[in-house]
Amino acid sequence: MKAFLILEDGTVFEGTSIGSTREVISEIVFNTSMTGYLEVLTDPSYAGQAVTMTYPLIGNYGITEDMESKRSWVDGYIVRELSRTNSNFRSKGSIQDFLKEQDVPGIAGIDTRALTKLLREKGTMNGMITTDENYDLDVVLKKLKDYTVGDVVSKVTCDDVTVLKGSGKKVALLDFGAKNNIAKSLQERGCQVTIYPAHTKAETILSTNPDGIMLSNGPGDPKTCTDIIEEIKKLYASSVPIFAICLGHQLMALANGADTHKMKYGHRGGNHPVKDLQTGRVYISSQNHGYVVDTDTLDPSIAVPAFVNVNDGTNEGLKYTGKNIFTVQFHPEACPGPQDSGYLFDRFIDMMGGAQ
Repeated sequence: MKAFLILEDGTVFEGTSIGSTREVISEIVFNTSMTGYLEVLTDPSYAGQAVTMTYPLIGNYGITEDMESKRSWVDGYIVRELSRTNSNFRSKGSIQDFLKEQDVPGIAGIDTRALTKLLREKGTMNGMITTDENYDLDVVLKKLKDYTVGDVVSKVTCDDVTVLKGSGKKVALLDFGAKNNIAKSLQERGCQVTIYPAHTKAETILSTNPDGIMLSNGPGDPKTCTDIIEEIKKLYASSVPIFAICLGHQLMALANGADTHKMKYGHRGGNHPVKDLQTGRVYISSQNHGYVVDTDTLDPSIAVPAFVNVNDGTNEGLKYTGKNIFTVQFHPEACPGPQDSGYLFDRFIDMMGGAQ
């Protein structure tokens, strides 16, 4: 069946329908990872976005148990070629069947290199994936212009409090769209992890006397999370050590008077170099974000840059002055990798008083 990807600038790509045949409007982004397509599909940070994979062949090792959440969150999936067979001793099925089961519409057979170059040149755009060959371009462009991602944090967060057993430090994890590997990375270090819904009051969390607080990754524009930012202000005012990743990093900055802005096309992939400004060492990191903290708006008496992106100089982390708080824009829990910066979880354990 034919499928069409229509961008808000009027560009149309024609390909073949994969997954669900339902029509979808979404923000169109690209990811440069060569592996880990299942982790991309199940990363809650992609809610409200259709993902273009720049690697040309996707699905060759099938679907394994490496899901980062209970379901797929991407609005759509765009690939050059979808593997017709899968070969892996851990495979539980094909990516084609997975996309259908998860009701994810997609398109294959388009020039993803041309699409990526277009997004790099013009910036992230809204787009529609449709199988309707009789679409009215003027009507579609009006819909694309009106589309906004909206409050996707409320969509992806957990419904109830969950406790993951551990014999070490007690960590409260605020789930803004947390990847499973964040809790797993803490558990591997002996932590008891209590996962809270995104809109949990600070008083509820602090009343349990946690040894540390983790603010997770998540989707969307951080400035739309106004009620969450107010609760983070209260968490900041406490003496509890805090470690924040991605969206959590941005929300902590906003809670302390800094500003954020949308990037032209964001950072999404597993090969982004970041420099630790304290040691001068460069790490290769996994990233997935379209917004960034404006360091010019930082009050140095509150926070100072701790990491910087080597490619474009944007902020990749903050150290909060006089507080046991540090935050990073990238993903130290990266799965399938790289795991160069996994030591940051050990730093968090040390902030909480060290392993027991």
